[in-house]
Amino acid sequence: MAQVTTALGLTPEQVERALATAALAPSVHNTQPWRFRVRRDRIELHPDPSRKLAATDPEDRELRLSCGAALYNLRLALQDLGVRPLVTVLPGQDAPGALAVVRRGGTLKIDDEHRALLRAVPHRRTNRKPFLEATVDPRQRHALVRAAELERSWLHVVTTREDRAQLKKLVQRAHEIQLHDEAVQAELAAFTGHRPGATDGVPPVSAGVRPAMQDEWVFRDFQGPERRPGKDYESDPLVVVLCSFYDGPLGDLQAGQALQRVLLTATTHGLSASFLSQPVEVRRVREDLRRALGGLLVPQTVLRLGFSTPVPPTPRRSVAELLIESGEHAPC
Repeated sequence: MAQVTTALGLTPEQVERALATAALAPSVHNTQPWRFRVRRDRIELHPDPSRKLAATDPEDRELRLSCGAALYNLRLALQDLGVRPLVTVLPGQDAPGALAVVRRGGTLKIDDEHRALLRAVPHRRTNRKPFLEATVDPRQRHALVRAAELERSWLHVVTTREDRAQLKKLVQRAHEIQLHDEAVQAELAAFTGHRPGATDGVPPVSAGVRPAMQDEWVFRDFQGPERRPGKDYESDPLVVVLCSFYDGPLGDLQAGQALQRVLLTATTHGLSASFLSQPVEVRRVREDLRRALGGLLVPQTVLRLGFSTPVPPTPRRSVAELLIESGEHAPC
């Protein structure tokens, strides 16, 4: 396997630490669809084509969203190491196949806000358990909205009864479409359940509990344990739609960085989060959701937020497995 080398004036050990932090980003079914090329003057972020979900994510939108989240983690880690990250998104011929290139833009002393977000990285989890019947207060909502804005994206908080009912219908419609799509269900099965020794996917301990007919919102079945009596999913979680201001790969990558900042901000406030991604994954439903938001914003993902009990981390691939070797062609 490839070995981590020096980059951006950092030691191999520091570079490895930064990449390990980047790799703690969320991804659909914990596929971890990113790879890195390390050179003396840069770190390149590439998609991993072997991790594509052709049925669930046919346009690679969520793949780019996940890579954007990894990019945000990498930025935080480099700041902690005294590096001001200079990021070029979609660099083209400067780094063929890369989604982003990070160079050293000088030195930087990390501030308290970003240090708190960095500390939250290993504690952030996708929490698929039922949440407590506790309200997310206005101060916490404001912090989440601000986090998205600082990364040039928009967090639409669903507040009215009519908007919640409309979104719930869109989630249900997309969920039903995917339930009857054999390829989508095969991808879900491939990355969930008991897979001894796996370094990716969603193991049963991270799967939450089995959905049931009485749930107000529909959830994917990640093959978790059967539900105990009295442990229904909450009826009134805080639901938000993360949006970019334009469509396409650049919007996806910006929204991915915003997504991770929102999730880390939620973690610093003691909040749990999970995804209701179905209406964004089914194109015709996504278009209806965009119209419901006024037609200008581009919905990137739907989040459920609230308070819950802790969940264990999901498995992760080693940094060595994520490296693109010097003689290896970059993935396309």
